Amino acid sequence: MVKMNRFIQFNDETVDARTLLLYERLGRALADAPYLELTERKLLEFRPKEGAVSMSVFWRHRAEDVIHAGRLSDIYLLTAGFWKWFSVKPWLEMMEEYRAHPLRKFMAEVVLMLEEFRLMDVILKQRPGTENAFDVRRNAYLRFHRDGLSANMQKGFLAEAMMNQLFISLHEGMFAETAVDWDPIDITLIQSVLQHAYDSKTTQDNIYLAERIVGIVEQSFENDLTFQFYAIGDSITEENTVFHYHKGMADAERGEEERKETIEEVFRSWHRESEDESGIHLEYELEHGRSGKSDANDATPGNEEAEIEETGYGQSEGDDSDRWSDVESDKKDQRERKVKAGKIFGKEHLNVVYEEKQLEPIQDHDSKQKLVIWREEQKPFVRSFVEEMKKRIDLKEDSKRERLMKGRLSTKLTTMVVDERPKPFYRKNAPSIALDAVFGLLVDGSASMIDKLDETKKAVLLFHDVLRQLQVSHEISSYYEDAYHASKDEQPNVFELMHSFSDRNRDNGLSILSFDAHEDNRDGFAIRWMADRLRSRPEKHKFLLVFSDGEPSAFGYDRNGILDTAEAVIETEKKGISVIHLFLSTDEPTEDQRAVFSTMFGHKTASSSSVEDFADQTLRILRKLLAIVIRNT
Repeated sequence: MVKMNRFIQFNDETVDARTLLLYERLGRALADAPYLELTERKLLEFRPKEGAVSMSVFWRHRAEDVIHAGRLSDIYLLTAGFWKWFSVKPWLEMMEEYRAHPLRKFMAEVVLMLEEFRLMDVILKQRPGTENAFDVRRNAYLRFHRDGLSANMQKGFLAEAMMNQLFISLHEGMFAETAVDWDPIDITLIQSVLQHAYDSKTTQDNIYLAERIVGIVEQSFENDLTFQFYAIGDSITEENTVFHYHKGMADAERGEEERKETIEEVFRSWHRESEDESGIHLEYELEHGRSGKSDANDATPGNEEAEIEETGYGQSEGDDSDRWSDVESDKKDQRERKVKAGKIFGKEHLNVVYEEKQLEPIQDHDSKQKLVIWREEQKPFVRSFVEEMKKRIDLKEDSKRERLMKGRLSTKLTTMVVDERPKPFYRKNAPSIALDAVFGLLVDGSASMIDKLDETKKAVLLFHDVLRQLQVSHEISSYYEDAYHASKDEQPNVFELMHSFSDRNRDNGLSILSFDAHEDNRDGFAIRWMADRLRSRPEKHKFLLVFSDGEPSAFGYDRNGILDTAEAVIETEKKGISVIHLFLSTDEPTEDQRAVFSTMFGHKTASSSSVEDFADQTLRILRKLLAIVIRNT
């Protein structure tokens, strides 16, 4: 569905999905956690329940090299620093102790600032290559805190100003002069306490230093922090670090309820719990069920001679004609055609239920007449294109490999005299019976396609006729999500097959003309679905084409649709399947739209200046792809 233009430009910012995926893979490698997800939020953050970490938006709208280095420093701190070396237990004890303290926020953020300083040094010693990223980070945040120091002091935000001063003193040195007057607070005494941060080895050491600093300033500060500098500790709570099992469980079945020591342990525990709870056993009303022996002791022994009092029938594949009416059987068949997507199609589609169905052709007079007219219009283009491809194939077949040690004797025998080791033989290339290629075409079936249906059908029909005449296997399907019945627990998706691999060279022109627009589009899911079908094909060259008119849009998919689609494209390309995108629009795409498509599909994306060019662009794409096939055959 086409994205609406927003009035305020900064609300229309999009994440560079491919770059974000590279950062995510780096974070997974550093944390040794393949399940870890990376997002971008206001501040650095851990979210154990979602298995996600977040880098900060602080680095946006800067020079490219600064953005890259700054985001790398975020990832280093999150996955190579706090992930392994931040101690959860003393942190929770400190938070409990200061729960009613008037400066509890200030206390917590000073600890996190000291921990950031300590962990940067730990990471640098283990990975010297991170030095440049941390230098960029240090310089950027020093400018931020210098600007904030005077502003916060003028506004009377003493706690915020002290945070600015502590950061500057930590990273510039204890003898750096302060830009504001701290009287009556003894800033020299605070800096002398801060010197011990260079010797801190553990989280507990930094908690002790923070307590001393709070003891010095608590009589001078009237208010706690209003603004937040660090969010890393927000999710490190008692609830997230200790699991409570069902009270009816036996002690032997319970897991350990000890508090986790590191953030890594917290994340792995939550990940293990979510993995364990992904099966059918969720239907039972247990908080954390575990398999165990039954305590029942009132079971009745079996009796082989007992008479049958009642017969029950299950949903077997046997003959049910006596028990099911035609209507009930149809409902059962309809239900069985729907498949739960599960985990194999990506984390964004866990609750997707999809259905594959053959698109029934409309057999009325108007449709048949329209098909004849369109094919007459496209006939010259199809004929010339097919002839061009056949000529290329003939040239490839006629070409020969020369200068061989054996084969047919060449008429050019000068090599016998000139060369020390003559190779006067040649061989003709074996003729290719058919193009060793297979195509899958996905057509966006969202509601925004309604104003360009006929032009899209013409392009798809051209695609179908060309490949049919070249005897190239292909499959064409529209995809859409039923927005009216989509909910948090279930998102119904439909694939309407206009032409399937099993149809071979059958003419499905009327099915293509029967294609219609529906509601939403879930692109990442559709790409994985078609890639799964292409992967099992025996052909050497595999191509997946996507005809769509904008960004993906579906239930709960607006926010992560671009990232998920980009990830689906990368996964598909790794399987040896080339993904090509054609943007279908009534107007020339804007620069923002081009950037979004490049983010999702890389450089393999094309667009047309008008709806009349859909068919031309389709032929251009096919010409390039088939040329690759012929060249590599």
